[in-house]
Amino acid sequence: MIAEAELAEYLDEIRKQVCSRCVERPPGGPPCLPAGKECGIELHLPALIEAVRQIKSGSIIPYLENNQLQICETCVHLHDSMCPCPLHYLACLIVPAIEAVDERRQQQLGAALS
Repeated sequence: MIAEAELAEYLDEIRKQVCSRCVERPPGGPPCLPAGKECGIELHLPALIEAVRQIKSGSIIPYLENNQLQICETCVHLHDSMCPCPLHYLACLIVPAIEAVDERRQQQLGAALS
């Protein structure tokens, strides 16, 4: 389980690198839910982080496939015509944002241990 402070760090990075490019972002968003738009990133952030961490690839396809298995297959909106999810079309931005936080946290841990 990912701690709240850690989730906040990932969400901050995603909002900086990804949300500004989301075509479904409502006026005033993010966060999108208070503005009336469910967002797959907001709904599935812990699962999204874990799904990205499970893959190491130079191609986005394994990330998309793993997101489909780990997130989409269990989502209540799976067969809904109103899927709230930008996970597919923003994956090329989401993956580097999550990996940037992981790398930063790793460097901080390494510095603390030295």
